[in-house]
Amino acid sequence: MFNTEELAALDRSYFSVICVDDYDVAIMSKNTGHVWFIHNPEPGNCIIFHKHRASDQYHTHGRSDTLGRAIRSIKSHDQFQLNGRRYVRKKC
Repeated sequence: MFNTEELAALDRSYFSVICVDDYDVAIMSKNTGHVWFIHNPEPGNCIIFHKHRASDQYHTHGRSDTLGRAIRSIKSHDQFQLNGRRYVRKKC
């Protein structure tokens, strides 16, 4: 179950929020247009689903222990997509 602080922290300048409730968040990246669905069936267990277009079916992208980490994973995936699907080396 997501708490109110996690839900309030969603970056609405980066994402269009499609739907939010206690257990689910559906968002669309304004950068790539990809649609993301994050399901939180129990504390510490977020399942991240993803689709490239609204008409596509969701596929599993990964898991995370918090909504914040799921969002970081999504932003990292966007960076990968926008970089021509090449991994970005992070500077220390």
